Amino acid sequence: MKLTAFLEASFLLICWSQAVSSHVFGYSEPNQRRWARHHGHCAGKTQSPIAITTSRTTAIHMPAVDMIGYHNLLPYPLKMINNGHTVSITIPKVNVTEVGEDFLPYIRGAKLPGEFEVEGLHFHWGDKNNRGSEHVINDIRYTMEMHIVHRNKKYATIGEALNHPDGAAVLGFFFNLDEDEGAGLVTINRHLHLIADANQEATLNVTFSLSSLIAGVDVDKFYTYKGSLTTPPCSEAVTWILFPDPIPISPKQISRFRQLSDTQDGALVDNFRTLQPVGNRRIFARTGHVRHTSIATLKHEGEYLKYDWFY
Repeated sequence: MKLTAFLEASFLLICWSQAVSSHVFGYSEPNQRRWARHHGHCAGKTQSPIAITTSRTTAIHMPAVDMIGYHNLLPYPLKMINNGHTVSITIPKVNVTEVGEDFLPYIRGAKLPGEFEVEGLHFHWGDKNNRGSEHVINDIRYTMEMHIVHRNKKYATIGEALNHPDGAAVLGFFFNLDEDEGAGLVTINRHLHLIADANQEATLNVTFSLSSLIAGVDVDKFYTYKGSLTTPPCSEAVTWILFPDPIPISPKQISRFRQLSDTQDGALVDNFRTLQPVGNRRIFARTGHVRHTSIATLKHEGEYLKYDWFY
């Protein structure tokens, strides 16, 4: 295995297997400018996150995102970790022959090149209520953004997948400050005190479904584009799907995230990357509200395939 591939695979074990790591990177502007010195992909031309303006997107008819198994309770036990950069939840692997192929959630549809199995999820949030999300939608930066990370099923590991442009897919969901609690966050929120310090992890004695985290979101509406990981090694292997319909989060809930510590013994806040140039990429917006649109029908109509990711 080449050294670059080995380093990327090692880092991804940190991010999604939640191993305790000595890898350190910072989110201050000077620190972010240094990312590319150690990870060349961070200076690439299809980096994430980006700002999206609806009027500048390409509206097309495409299938909805099929979220198979999202209503299933996730396999037990779930691990939650504060790795000094974010709060991550790892989803344990299961024996497919024992539980069935659709037990572990996966996604397909939209402009995804295949089926993508869930690997884990994590969050980005700010010190103030008017910042925190990584992507900006129509000039709005939300209080928090959740990423549900998936691996293309044709690759055995996330480390292998990120060496390929079709390797990963991330669903992005936004949280907007509200008087009401976000019901889906309750389980995660009540366990955050167990990982108050960097490199702490906790095994949750409960489980939940991915659909409970995104209850109320209009998943028929989304933007999609080709991009990268938003943390080193910044691999340009991600198909992003962003749902602009925000989820509520209460002041009490976001304050618990802000009470966590990072690797420098400071507050773990403002863990979002600066916006990256869109360049010659297209950002697609799904039009219409017909779910499970037949890909064969769209191919026949010609519209689905005639648009590439780049101008």
